[in-house]
Amino acid sequence: MAKDRFGRNIHYLRISLTDHCNLRCVYCMPEDITFRPNAELMQDDEILTLTQLFATLGFDKIRLTGGEPTIRKNVVEIVRGISETEGIKSVSMTTNGLLLSQLAQPLADAGLERVNISIDTLEPEKFKRLTRWGKVNEVIEGIDAAEKAGLTPIKLNAVIMTGYNESDVVPLAGLTQENPWQVRFIEMMPFAGVTEFQLSQMVTAAQIQEKIENDYGALEVVNNGKLDGEARLFKIKNGTGDIGFISSVTSPFCSSCTRARLTSDGILRLCLLREKEIDLLTPLRAGASLEELRGLILESVWEKPWGHGLEKGTIALNRTMSEIGG
Repeated sequence: MAKDRFGRNIHYLRISLTDHCNLRCVYCMPEDITFRPNAELMQDDEILTLTQLFATLGFDKIRLTGGEPTIRKNVVEIVRGISETEGIKSVSMTTNGLLLSQLAQPLADAGLERVNISIDTLEPEKFKRLTRWGKVNEVIEGIDAAEKAGLTPIKLNAVIMTGYNESDVVPLAGLTQENPWQVRFIEMMPFAGVTEFQLSQMVTAAQIQEKIENDYGALEVVNNGKLDGEARLFKIKNGTGDIGFISSVTSPFCSSCTRARLTSDGILRLCLLREKEIDLLTPLRAGASLEELRGLILESVWEKPWGHGLEKGTIALNRTMSEIGG
């Protein structure tokens, strides 16, 4: 079991399959970003070796991220290998959904259990403006395919930005009236690459909730206010699905964090918003023993910080969001 010095059991690993993406969302990366060469990224066997190693340390929950994980070559076989790893109990994925119309069923057959799909607006023109390249109808087709493949419960992630999609809060929340989905509004966090934009355009969870309640009335608390992962859940009266608020900036949930992140280039990162990292891929390729790697991981987990430093003005600038894996 991997524990940190605060007694938290760290058992949830987010693995970035690639820093590459088929969109260029304005709050995530510059349009002219240069991605890492594939040779610098973890290869399929390296991902599975490290997954197996983490599993022996008690990590039992895996989320696959990117960049965009579905553009990773052999993604279905990678999912199959991870899902068949002894000790892994849950495998999920965060995706922009563009390729799910083709991949949802093969991924489900390989052992993927559910997906979180990013969708910040339902309006085609606005979606293209936000993503620079995307077509919202392809995401909607992906949501439908995921539901048909049994990748449920469907969770939809939305980042709301001043001057971009504030008017989309109510339509997105309205999706939960008749669909058994969880629509999650995520406060925009500052990273390298587009930091100034992220700081100036953030809309808080409280502001988003106020917009929803102005239209639908007071939201009903779900599960007595207990967090579902990172989200505080509510429901529109008589609604079918849930509305979640992920308030990483204004109301952080660091005390209950059980997560670590493995970047696509094999770097272990213990906090999304802290720069400290531990290279696992270089020693793996240099022939380090599994015991040596286990020691590196356990040392690193022990030093996991209590929380991010946003309240003190500390911003992680050594990687863009797409290089970390959300």
